[in-house]
Amino acid sequence: MTKQEWIRIFQSKVNNLKRNKSDRWRIEFDDSIKADSVKSGWHQYISGAFGRFRCSKCNRSWSSGRVNVVFHMHLSSGQGMVKVRCLRQECRQCDGALMEEASFDEEKLKVLLEKLMEKIRVKCYHENLGKRNRRNFDDEDDEGPPHESAHCEACSIGLCTKRFKAR
Repeated sequence: MTKQEWIRIFQSKVNNLKRNKSDRWRIEFDDSIKADSVKSGWHQYISGAFGRFRCSKCNRSWSSGRVNVVFHMHLSSGQGMVKVRCLRQECRQCDGALMEEASFDEEKLKVLLEKLMEKIRVKCYHENLGKRNRRNFDDEDDEGPPHESAHCEACSIGLCTKRFKAR
């Protein structure tokens, strides 16, 4: 999915929020945000999704149930901002491989952004959603080959865990 598709899906989801209708929300990609280093007044949500990668050197592709995504969100004076960083992986077969961006199919991206909307409702609008049934990403860990920590950006910064837990 392209960044424009992320924005399109985000906007359709944010339009369904129960909120002050004059609030405006934007999403932007920011590779400088760091997990657990959140600016004052901002909130963090870290999740994972099933994604695909393609090596820019050898064209090999692989899938991963461990694509970590870091969101930072902020609402002030009717202006909402979400910054997103998708952590990357590198090809295990190429020497000097580059860290590659993940791609997500539309349904996986919709689920990821729906979970983000729930976090916005809780953290920015202080809604009490109670206990919700959550699908655990551990179910997807068994899809495809074992996770290779040596090639995972999230592992290299200590973010990737054996079991996904939304934070």
